[in-house]
Amino acid sequence: MKILIVEDDEFITEALRLVLAQQHYAVETANDGEAAWELVQVFAYDLILLDVKLPKLDGISLCRRLRSRGYQMPILLITGQDSSHDRVVGLDAGADDYLVKPFDREELVARVRALLRRGDLTSAPVLEWGKLHLDPSSCEVTYDQQPIHLTPKEYALLELFLRNNRRVYSCNAILEHLWSFDKIPGEEAVRTQIKGLRQKLKAVGAIDLIETVYGIGYRLKPLETISVPSVEIGKQTQQQTLFAIAGVWRQFEERVSQQVALLERATVALLQEQLSDELRTTAEYEAHTLAGSLGTFGLGEGSRIAKKIERIFQAQSISTEAAAHLCQLVTALRQEIQRPEAQVMATEHQQETSPLLLIVDCDRLQAEELASIAQQQGIRTRVSTNLIAAREAIYRENPQVVVLDIAISPTTEESLQLITQLHKQTPSVPVLVYTARDSLGDRLAVAKSGGRYFLHKSTPPAQVIAKLAQILQSSDRIAKVMVVDDDPQILATVRSLLEPWGMKVTTLANPRCFWETLAATLPDLLILDVKMPHINGIDLCQVVRNDPQWNGLPIVFLTAYNDTNAVNQVFGAGADDFVSKPIVGPELVTRIVNRWERIKLLRNLAEIDPLTGVSNRQTAIQEFETLLNQAKADDQPLSLAIIRLDSLQQINIHHGYATGDALLRRVGQLLQQFFHEQAIVCRWAGAEFMVGMHGTSRSDGKARLSAVQETLYQEVVANGTGELNFSIGFAHYPEDGTDLQSLYSTGTTALVPIDIAATYA
Repeated sequence: MKILIVEDDEFITEALRLVLAQQHYAVETANDGEAAWELVQVFAYDLILLDVKLPKLDGISLCRRLRSRGYQMPILLITGQDSSHDRVVGLDAGADDYLVKPFDREELVARVRALLRRGDLTSAPVLEWGKLHLDPSSCEVTYDQQPIHLTPKEYALLELFLRNNRRVYSCNAILEHLWSFDKIPGEEAVRTQIKGLRQKLKAVGAIDLIETVYGIGYRLKPLETISVPSVEIGKQTQQQTLFAIAGVWRQFEERVSQQVALLERATVALLQEQLSDELRTTAEYEAHTLAGSLGTFGLGEGSRIAKKIERIFQAQSISTEAAAHLCQLVTALRQEIQRPEAQVMATEHQQETSPLLLIVDCDRLQAEELASIAQQQGIRTRVSTNLIAAREAIYRENPQVVVLDIAISPTTEESLQLITQLHKQTPSVPVLVYTARDSLGDRLAVAKSGGRYFLHKSTPPAQVIAKLAQILQSSDRIAKVMVVDDDPQILATVRSLLEPWGMKVTTLANPRCFWETLAATLPDLLILDVKMPHINGIDLCQVVRNDPQWNGLPIVFLTAYNDTNAVNQVFGAGADDFVSKPIVGPELVTRIVNRWERIKLLRNLAEIDPLTGVSNRQTAIQEFETLLNQAKADDQPLSLAIIRLDSLQQINIHHGYATGDALLRRVGQLLQQFFHEQAIVCRWAGAEFMVGMHGTSRSDGKARLSAVQETLYQEVVANGTGELNFSIGFAHYPEDGTDLQSLYSTGTTALVPIDIAATYA
């Protein structure tokens, strides 16, 4: 488990670190609130120990910021002031517990253990998995009452699995949980710890307690008493990739047969001493291609045979013995691709390629009407009439979008938890709430949980499905991936594996067209083969790294070469990752999806205003220009709204900068919640926000801002911050200007002061 200590006193920090390290926790530290905020955005923590008085950003404000941005890890506040008022303020800010300095070491450890037990998956003081017991209070581990002596890292690894016993952990995830960010070793360290832990468990009779989910990571082996839907995550991913690959096999089965036929022809020519240089080169190339692709289709022996054939053709001269061996290998390869198992794999399942919509509604007639219209649009549907069935359908069928009536459960909280789960899933699943409830509180709760769409049930079902079609086509959750490989089978395989995960895949078989395709595609990630005709992948990688525009583009290599020299060449050229052929579907998907999540994180850090959570000015300029170009191309209107908080300075003076910052954060949240998905929301200056709305009239934009005004007033009264005054200005394309500068100038000129307290008095 990983704990972040936020404390500016070095002596106390070191004392806390030593106490917690003795309990086998991974500990990281920050000496001010802003530094802690930056760490939390990048790394996952199981608990935060937070001092109240901190430089730059105090502990109470940081706590509020964390909770307002959806972070749910336990927070233990520590302070030197023991007053009921301070405790109330801290707990109201979102803290889970409060500890006064000086504190007793045993009490600190007990409070930390108690907070860590509050997770959803385990609440027992002693963690159990069958006959395996781990007692966090004494750090003792037993199996069938036999003690197990573990190293600190082995203990921490086992505790991580026990506290999250239904989760599969990749090597990277384990590294992030068990090591401090400045001391993270390579993935080999994880494998070493897994090996050591397995050996010690095996010694006391706990055989195969930790299992490997191939291509994904590690988890506790499911107990026989656990129901299937709660543990089969890795199997589901493997089944999904199997379906995708089976479709590619059917598509290229005939081509594979032709490739083997060419090898047969080259072998006959060799035996007759009539093998030309051209035929030999072609045979070597086809053998190389088969070596890299057959294993992907479950024909691992075929890949190994093809690799041996390639080596024979690569030799400077082929002896009589080698020629005879080649003949045997080619015959074996033909038999391999005709094995019944290969045919079963290709025909056993047929994957549905159309998107899947899950409708969660207790009104079956309403749900079936939605399903009927969706099916007419080519969208597959499933209907669940309760949340238990919905969760099982989500697990088993991986829907691309969900329609949910939040009134399906007795308490709205259960529905909101499902929305949060889908929002945090990788990739996230958009949820459209379709309900008869329509209060502002419901809309706010849905937005805070990660829901992005809210429609009242008075909306005709046809319009609901039209919105769903728009969601499915939306590009905000799509990673653009460009794949360069001269083997069309590999290109088709990668496409079939990645597209179900919400990625747009562009394939290129001719590397000579690389630069034009790169400029036209503008990919977020590049996948390259090493060996290709005309230009190899390593040269392409170096070209990308030498270009100022593209030198930061993440590059993953796919290749049949996995020897040390090849790996060194690939990483020496600037690669970010390396996946060997034949492709293991779950491994490729996991690597690419994880890489994309890191890309999005880094982009957010560079493009998002850290205080308000909306776009910063630099990003907004680019987004507004894009929106303007879209409006011009579509001949659509565009509204520009300017919201300036006129009383922010007075609020800072009278109520403190923490109150002013909280107000700015809240305004940013409200603007994001009340404007549709095609709008751009940014913090333009210190107290000034801008909103760009494509296809929106002045009246529509002002109607949305009215809801923001009313909510702000309610919060101003509740928090007692006094009057909140701000100004709103509008500009409209094309009549008020045709570029950002002219529209902004018109909007600022048109600013109208709004006194919320007076307006709603």
